[in-house]
Amino acid sequence: MRSGVIAQKVGMTRVFTETGEHIPVTVLKLGNCQVLGHRTTEKNGYVALQLGSGTRKTVYLPKAERGQFAVAKVEPKRKVAEFRVSEDALIPVGAEIQADHFVVGQFVDVTGTSVGKGFAGGIKRWNFGGLRATHGVSVSHRSIGSTGGRQDPGKTFKNKKMPGHMGVDRITTLNLRVVQLDVERGLILVEGAVPGSKGGWIAVRDAVKKALPKDAPKPGKFRLVDGGGEAAPAEAPATEQEGV
Repeated sequence: MRSGVIAQKVGMTRVFTETGEHIPVTVLKLGNCQVLGHRTTEKNGYVALQLGSGTRKTVYLPKAERGQFAVAKVEPKRKVAEFRVSEDALIPVGAEIQADHFVVGQFVDVTGTSVGKGFAGGIKRWNFGGLRATHGVSVSHRSIGSTGGRQDPGKTFKNKKMPGHMGVDRITTLNLRVVQLDVERGLILVEGAVPGSKGGWIAVRDAVKKALPKDAPKPGKFRLVDGGGEAAPAEAPATEQEGV
């Protein structure tokens, strides 16, 4: 099981195929997505990679978080997340994961926070039908109607669908196809819509309900970076590495 990546939603556009058909895509950008640490079975009870993305000023960081980034020898990150992986899919600390971690045509699952809608009524929030336009209904055409019985059960059950806060929920969209990759600019174009607003943080990982392509790099495609944020020196076998 490979690691996912932390990306930022840029927006939506479309791309054209050779036959002239257009495909609506969402553009996701990798902003210096680096490995911050390992979670091991011996120390933590599970195996995972801690990743960070984006940039953040050190002056706003608590001392504990500063030490965490200092140990990993990476610049402070705006967004930090963990991805469960298998023991043979650990990527070195400090390595920067690139866009070709995925391959064109494979399916991915994306997780984001939906756009907030504020307080919404039952029709908008739960697709209720509303009350009739006549036969005694006055003023309250968009109300939700009765919320419980009379003497029996004599109460409103918990989790009843009612008006309330809508949006700002963690949503995972399954099986979105990777249409294009731009490694130089760190862009991943996936087919269809992705939850969240422009600029929102999105977690992207291999689809759990689809087979991983045979040409997908394992444990992933990454670039070794030193503590100053520069590419690894020439004595390394390769600055761009594909895990064994």
